[in-house]
Amino acid sequence: MCQVPVGNSQGEEERRGCEGEERSEVSSTTTATSRPDEKTSSEEQETLLEQKSQEDEQPGTKEDAQARLNWANKLQFVLACIGYSVGLGNLWRFPYLCYKSGGGAFLIPYFTMLFVCGIPLLLMELTVGQFTRRGPVGALAKLCPLLKGAGVGTVVMSFLVGTYYNIIMAWSIFYMIQSFTNDLPWKDCNATWTVACFDEYGANVTAPNDSKSATEEYFDEVVLQRSAGVEEAGSIRWELALALVAAWVLVYFCIWKSIKSSGKVVYVTATVPYLLLGAFLWRALTLPGASNGLQYFFEPRWELLMDAQVWVNAAAQNFNSIGIAFGSLIAFASYNKLDNNIVLDTWAICLTNSFTSILSGMIVFSTLGNIALEQGKDIDDVVAQGPGLVFTVYPQALAKMPYAAAWSVLFFFMLLIFGLDSQFSNVEVIITSLQDEFPKWIKKHLKRHEFLVMLVCFISFLCGLPNITEGGIYFFQLIDHFAASVSLMYVAFFEVIAVVWIYGAGRLAANLKEMTGKLPSFYFRCCWYFAAPVLIFAIWIFSLVDYKNPTYDNGKYKYPDWAIGVGWVIASLSILPTPVLAVVEITRAKGSTLWEKIGNAIRPKIEQCSCCARTHNCPNGYFLKELREQQMKLVACDIPLSEDGLTAASNQENGIHPTETYDRLA
Repeated sequence: MCQVPVGNSQGEEERRGCEGEERSEVSSTTTATSRPDEKTSSEEQETLLEQKSQEDEQPGTKEDAQARLNWANKLQFVLACIGYSVGLGNLWRFPYLCYKSGGGAFLIPYFTMLFVCGIPLLLMELTVGQFTRRGPVGALAKLCPLLKGAGVGTVVMSFLVGTYYNIIMAWSIFYMIQSFTNDLPWKDCNATWTVACFDEYGANVTAPNDSKSATEEYFDEVVLQRSAGVEEAGSIRWELALALVAAWVLVYFCIWKSIKSSGKVVYVTATVPYLLLGAFLWRALTLPGASNGLQYFFEPRWELLMDAQVWVNAAAQNFNSIGIAFGSLIAFASYNKLDNNIVLDTWAICLTNSFTSILSGMIVFSTLGNIALEQGKDIDDVVAQGPGLVFTVYPQALAKMPYAAAWSVLFFFMLLIFGLDSQFSNVEVIITSLQDEFPKWIKKHLKRHEFLVMLVCFISFLCGLPNITEGGIYFFQLIDHFAASVSLMYVAFFEVIAVVWIYGAGRLAANLKEMTGKLPSFYFRCCWYFAAPVLIFAIWIFSLVDYKNPTYDNGKYKYPDWAIGVGWVIASLSILPTPVLAVVEITRAKGSTLWEKIGNAIRPKIEQCSCCARTHNCPNGYFLKELREQQMKLVACDIPLSEDGLTAASNQENGIHPTETYDRLA
């Protein structure tokens, strides 16, 4: 075994020496095994041409892999993943779920799910992306063609989420512009838009039934101009339409040069929000009543741990927050260099995300404690679910701060940045998947990457227009429920089955060792094999058994049956690709019987050296030799290889099968 260091002149000399030794061994081996009936030079040329044509047909080969962009440095990749994981959901979904699911006791199922599912599955996705150098569709097509549809499902989910996620950014832009005034317009009830507004709070004053605070009324009557229901769509809110255009323009210029542009943007979008979060945490903790809010947030309600829904909420929060099964993390990892240590990246991303969620919960409930104190209400009465927590509760607290306009501008600017890096990640996975699957068509018809990005952004903008009509908030709630929540665990389950059970957790571990030099720990392999698939399946089944139709305004508005039907159609867009493409793949597979076709359909399309069964870093592997020289540490093989790495004379003489050699090396 010849080990060669990389990165200095001495290592270069040792490498040359090692290669010389290997060539001498190869020469002696080939001489001993040569025969009189060797191929002529013309036959050799024909063989090489045939091999080259096979490489061109095979996705992920040498030429294609070299053409793929790489992150400029490791920091860009980590910041991009953190920026994608840490988003608006940390500000409103985690605090609300924590409050509803047992307060401090919720942290037990949350961190349990984080360590059993969240962290291991993030490492799985990053390994898949970095190893295959493909987006989710191309990656699963190589590892398990039968379940390629699960990769398609992740891309569909990202597209659907992207169509309405930008609506929150549009609201943030609208509020930020309205904040450039001496007095915030939602500070008090205004006769021009008041319907059931009440703002005369005091120690002995009780708000009338069905009344709303000034911020709630402003959000409903001014921002949304909300109709009575989804059946009354009404007209488009043109102020929001302009804000939505601005949001998509920002997204476009973040990713129009792929990771060349987004890699620079993340330096701002993934760091500046933490400065603003620190300022808001300091301000929230100094408000009167903040301690009551924190007590309400962290006080354990142990009896709720016996409720299965609490564990479902914990798992859903981990998947939604980290971004598992949405495809973006696979796409980001596909731009890594092959020897990047993604194990450290995994821990950094997950722990940062969890820390931000807890930090956001402290800010939210400190603020809610202050609002409850001033209005003479219980915290239960001022807690809002979903985006309402951000656009009705926070503005109420901002209006009472000194220099309210300045704090308001900073707050909604922070929301805009939080949403921006999560949103361009949703779009990036679509772009990456399209480029992987249809490179020739894109090159022929769209010519440039920028035009592809523009087309995807424009189509997403058009699909988001129903969310900014007068009945748009109802459609927003509907698509938010069905686009990801209903189908998320379904897609995640089949993604995990494809990678760790069909392709094999052992193979995946060996692939990770091939890239980083170390096998993943027993903890990761155990979670891949058993814990994560079983928990995901259990949560998926329970969520179906305990399914309830979505409602709006704390159950006051119930969706009509036709709207629920539309919701299930939306959910089916990400659910159906898995079974449909599985049937297509089996039909196309070779074989005379069904079992033969299924066996061929699940066979990975991963190129391996015929000697050592390695893929990327075979020391003399013909199909990826140039890529290895640029990106991988030189790892010598115990078994002499021929010059092109495609024969294994000594293996054949000794009766050693390539897979046996692979097992020894792994």
